[in-house]
Formats: sequence, structure tokens, C-alpha cells
Amino acid sequence: MKKTLIAMATASALITAGAASAHCSFHQSNDYRDSGKSTTAPSHKRDGFIRVGGYQAMQSKPDIVDTAVSAGTFNTLVQAIQAAGLAETLKGDGPYTVFAPTDQAFAKLPDGTVEALLADPDKLAQILKYHVVPGRLDAKTVTSMTRLTTVEGSDLPVASIQITATDIETSNGVIHIIDEVLIPQS
Repeated sequence: MKKTLIAMATASALITAGAASAHCSFHQSNDYRDSGKSTTAPSHKRDGFIRVGGYQAMQSKPDIVDTAVSAGTFNTLVQAIQAAGLAETLKGDGPYTVFAPTDQAFAKLPDGTVEALLADPDKLAQILKYHVVPGRLDAKTVTSMTRLTTVEGSDLPVASIQITATDIETSNGVIHIIDEVLIPQS
């Protein structure tokens, strides 16, 4: 699990550093400040960065689905999200708090369970929605509550959630990693 956390932190740092590096190298190699190069759009200086036309200095954080994909430890979850038709929703504005089971968590289910769920998109969607809470709830907020109302409509008792990593920020919410697949009681 420690390797998973390190991999996720490294991926997040690389994504952030990559965007910042791309910005810096773009401006250093093109030196728009002093080169006198003409552009088709006016240059504007703002917050110490030079903006040329519609060029965006920094890209935003990836959304929940893209963050899960890039982590590499949520392949089953991503496959399930796609099979249940929830990818577009979890890539939307949100915000959402997702309790994300790892591939290892799905592997703990009895043999054939994942395949049966993938073949039943309605049941799969119900289970996945039980892992999602509306709003951006950090670990401190989650642990201060006794129950959370999920997108599925049921209450999720906070004490029953085994969170292994917290507060993975995305553009449209936050992810908390869990080591089991949560099943709604209804």
C-alpha cells in the first residue's frame, strides 16, 4: 500500500511539475519578454507570467477519472465506471468525494463477482454510486461525521470505511483510497 501512495504522490507531482515545466521552457525558449517577436495576439503581463494570445500557462488538475487512470492502481474501478456509464458524470463539474477501492480491493471479492457486476450495469452503478458523496469533503471533514449520504441515496457509516490514503485533490473533487469494495445495505 505504501508503494501505491508513493506512486500516486509521484504521479501527482509529475503532472503538476510537468505543466509548470512546460510553461517555463516554452517561455524561456521563445523569450517573449525581450525578443521583440511579433505575435498575432496581444501579449499581456499578469502575475509575473507573460500570456500570448489564448496560451494557458498552467493546466488544471485532472478530474476524478483521469486521476484514477493515471494512478495505475484503479484499473478495475475505471473499467467499472465505464461499464456503468458513470465516466461522463465523474468527469463533470462535481464536486464529488469518491471512496476509491483499489484493484486489490476488487480482488478480495469472491471469484466471478466483478465479471457478474460488469454484466449488470444497473447493479454496478448502484454499488459505484455508494462510493460517491456529493461535495468536496477532505479527510478532516469526513472523520468528523458519523454518516455520509451517498449519491446512491443510502447512508454510509463513516466508521465502517477503512481509508488507506486521503485527500487526493482533483479538479472536480477529492479521492480517498479504500481497501474494500463498499456494498449498499439496501
